Amino acid sequence: MRPRHPRRRALGALALCLITLCAGQTLTGPSAAAAPTASATGNAVLAAEDGAARALAASLTDPAWRARVQRAALTSDEVTVTALARRADSPLTSTLAAADRRIAAAKGLDPDVGPLLRLRLGDASMRTALAAGTTPWVAVATSDDDTTRVTAYDPLGGAHTLDAHTAPARPVYVLDIDGSKALTAGLDVLNQELARNGVRSAAPFTDRPARTQTSAAGFWTTRISAVRLSDDEEPWIKGDAEVYTLVTGFGHDGKVRVDPVDMPYLDDDGTVYRPRQILVNWSSYKYDLADAVMMEEDGSTNYRDLAKAIAAVLLTITDQGAYIPLVNAVMDAIPDDWWTDDPDYVDSWYTLARDDDGTRHGARGNGWMTVEPYYVQQF
Repeated sequence: MRPRHPRRRALGALALCLITLCAGQTLTGPSAAAAPTASATGNAVLAAEDGAARALAASLTDPAWRARVQRAALTSDEVTVTALARRADSPLTSTLAAADRRIAAAKGLDPDVGPLLRLRLGDASMRTALAAGTTPWVAVATSDDDTTRVTAYDPLGGAHTLDAHTAPARPVYVLDIDGSKALTAGLDVLNQELARNGVRSAAPFTDRPARTQTSAAGFWTTRISAVRLSDDEEPWIKGDAEVYTLVTGFGHDGKVRVDPVDMPYLDDDGTVYRPRQILVNWSSYKYDLADAVMMEEDGSTNYRDLAKAIAAVLLTITDQGAYIPLVNAVMDAIPDDWWTDDPDYVDSWYTLARDDDGTRHGARGNGWMTVEPYYVQQF
């Protein structure tokens, strides 16, 4: 199961990511500019996925193709369906490839990101019926934790309403986005766009400190030794989470910086992970304090728009000689409609200190991290 997150959607989530910067300042100018609408991205992605799901369902009237998809679904947890169609020289290929391109464009990803659509069996309980030859339906994965109903399409074009929390007896193929691939590409875009808009940002990193070494001897970091997110019941149609964290603070030049950290191992709620992953590289920061906001990749995330919205806020912030957070000003700077959609807000950690050593619980109570100082020695 994916982690379920108390959230405020879209840049509301991001606003809470930026709660880490200098409260008490008043924002004017660029921060008040109209931000792109997150719901428009979500609608464009959903339309592309829905069209692909209908086309995929209709294609299952071909017995040979249906058998090929069945074998793939039974032998793999996730199938890159566009590549599968291309290998089979299926007429469906062009439809799926066009949907991939529309999704990439809606999410602000580079057009050469490659196939994003993937297919999986909705629930393990469906394997027996699928193997026995029951014709499956096709549904689109929801990004809404609170959804109660799901629409699935049959090969004859019929639409069926399913309970989102009780897996049906009939097998259902779930079509969704390869979140890991989208997140990797998205963090690259986020990094590039933040830099283009005047906000310093490191390249996304996980546990490879050599990418950010700045001293001949080495540098201090904060490392995650353990992390856990809370568990809650979620729809069967949702897949694994794709989680990342935005670390924020002041660089040595006194300007705010954002460092995205990919956390590809955080798949399941209620599980303690022990990644030994570097979260903060203190050589990048002026003060011995930084903040972290954990978020989840979602179909509604447009990374170019996200970067522009971040920059519009951060470029108004100046170093006052002390590390003080900015909460209300950032929240007030976010247009209302950015609070109504994804990306998902997972949790936030205020004022992480360089010498923190122990368990820190998130501000929203949705997770905890055990952190430790860790010195990276240059070889």
